[in-house]
This record gives sequence, C-alpha cells and structure tokens, in this order.
Amino acid sequence: MSDPLLLELDGAIARVTLNRPEAFNAMNGPMREGFRDALSRIHADPDVRVVILSGNGRGFCAGTDLTERFPGPISQLLDREYRPILNGITASSRIWIAQVHGSAAGIGAAVAMNCDLMTMADDATIYMAFAAIGLVPDGGSTWLLQRGMGSKRALQAILEGRRIPAAEAVDLGLANATHPAGDLAAATTAMAERIAAGAPLAAAAAKRLIRRMDGLSYDEAITLEGDEQSALAVSADAAEGIGAFLEKRKPVFKGK
Repeated sequence: MSDPLLLELDGAIARVTLNRPEAFNAMNGPMREGFRDALSRIHADPDVRVVILSGNGRGFCAGTDLTERFPGPISQLLDREYRPILNGITASSRIWIAQVHGSAAGIGAAVAMNCDLMTMADDATIYMAFAAIGLVPDGGSTWLLQRGMGSKRALQAILEGRRIPAAEAVDLGLANATHPAGDLAAATTAMAERIAAGAPLAAAAAKRLIRRMDGLSYDEAITLEGDEQSALAVSADAAEGIGAFLEKRKPVFKGK
C-alpha cells in the first residue's frame, strides 16, 4: 500500500503531496499522522525555505474521509489531529504554497487557505461542501473566508455550499494566481524558486507580520515592524544584501 502522504526534501524547496488519489485525497488518520510527521521533518531541515503542498490524482483534497469513524466528538478530532497541522503551517518559518487542482473541499479547503500562498489550476475550485451534509465549516474556514471575502459573501458561500472558481478566488484574495492545469506545477515551482532565492529570515519575518496584522492598530503595526526590522538589521543576510546592492551583484542569502 502506498504512503498516504509523501514528503520530498530537496534543498531549499520541500514538497508535501497528499497521496490517496483513489479517495480524492480525503484525509484519514494515517494521512494526518504523516502530515504531522512531515511538519516535524521540515522544521528539522535547515535547508528548507519553501514548501509546496499538492495532491495526487484528480483533485487536491476532498476533505475528511467520512468513511472513517473517530471515537469521540468532532471537536476532539479537530483539536488532536487537525489543529497541529494547521498551526504547524501557520507557525512555520517556511513559506507554504498550496498548489490546488480539481477541488479543495471541506477541511482540504481549510488547509489550502491556511497556507501562506495559493496557486490554482484555472478550472479548480474551493468548495464549501459542509452545507450539503448538514454541517458548518471547520478548521478555521469560517475565519479565513470572512477575512478574504467579507462577512456577507462568506456567509453566502457557506449557506449555498458554493464552489468558488479559481479566478474568483484570486479576485477575492483567497488565492494568488491561476494557471492552465498543465502549467500549474511548473508555475508553482517557479514561484517557490523566486521566494527561496530571497532572504529566509526576512521571509519568515514578513510571514509573522502578515499573520499578526489582524486586530492591530496602525500604531501597533509600526511598532511590530520596527521590532522585526531591528532583529533583521543585524543579521548576516542584511549585511550581504546591502553589500550586494552597493556592489551591483546578486546577493547570496544563507539564513543567518
């Protein structure tokens, strides 16, 4: 039997692949366990700067595997098995890119939207599948949708169980770019390579800033930016960047 989740560590770019194509990559216990293990291995690898998350087969992820029974309330499943995945992506110093083809549905949509960036095939969708089975979004989907779409459009998407097309997802700020399905992997890799070529300490700081902006006043944001900038200004990467600029050459950042 194939591993339900694949991890490829290849220098600056890691690839996490959901690998249950026969079940549209529905997340079961072994896949969730594999995801948590992958997060630990990525965290332990100092070379990784960017992570591409994708799915094998016809779609990104169909959500939770509804054929699998969990002994306890759904809140326990979310807290014990999904929260470490979602928080692991959020807290990671690496930049996570969701590469979505087909459909990202249910908790699969939550995982994709929780990534730092998202690319989509031009025929892909983000599917709020919960209404069809008498449930509400979970995994932080409500917060992510409201943040991206505003409360009224988010509520409509939830109540109607909408499939949000890729182009609309980009317009709403839920995704970064769309590409023809055949070009999606190459375009996502190119994005990852551009980011990986930058200064990893600055990328991690930018991620922290963006993640913490909600709820801050303008004055608090200035203070937070100043704190991050002060730490970066004394790094070897900053010295390299400034030196390369003055010497008119390409910088070589080492994450130090």
